[in-house]
Amino acid sequence: MTNGNDQRWMATALVQAAAAAEAGDVPVGAVIVRDGVAIAAAHNRRIIDSDPTGHAEMLAIRAAAEAIGDWRLSGCELFVTLEPCCMCAGAIVLARLDRLVYGADDPKAGAVRTLHQLCSDDRLNHVVEVTAGVRADECGRLLSEFFQARRAEGKK
Repeated sequence: MTNGNDQRWMATALVQAAAAAEAGDVPVGAVIVRDGVAIAAAHNRRIIDSDPTGHAEMLAIRAAAEAIGDWRLSGCELFVTLEPCCMCAGAIVLARLDRLVYGADDPKAGAVRTLHQLCSDDRLNHVVEVTAGVRADECGRLLSEFFQARRAEGKK
C-alpha cells in the first residue's frame, strides 16, 4: 500500500534518475531509507563507468551497507524508479531489505513482478514486501523520453 512517504521518496529517486539522464546514462534512480532518513542514493552509472553492474539499486545497496556498517539492510526500504532486473532483485533479497517500492514496470527485464517474482519467492532465504506503480507515469515518461532522444541521435 502506497503512502505519502512513498511519494516523497520516489520523488527523490526521480531526481537521481534525472541526474543519470543528464550524464547520458539510462535514467534510473534509487534511494534507501532507514527510520525515515535517506541513508543512500544513487543513479545508473553503467555507461558512465563502463560497469555492467552499475545499476542504481546495486550502487545504493553498496552505499547503504557502508553507511550502516553491515551487509544486512534489515529495517531499510528501497525506492527505485524502474522495476529491478534479476541481478538487482537478487541483491535486494540477499541484502534482506524489508521493503521495495518501485515506479514503472519493466516488461523486458523486470524480475519483481513482470517476468519473474524473485522478491516474493518463498523458496529463497528472505521475502521482500513490494509496492509497485508509485509515480509510474513519471518514471516511465522519463525513460521513454530518454530512449526517444537516443534513437533520434542514432544511438542504441
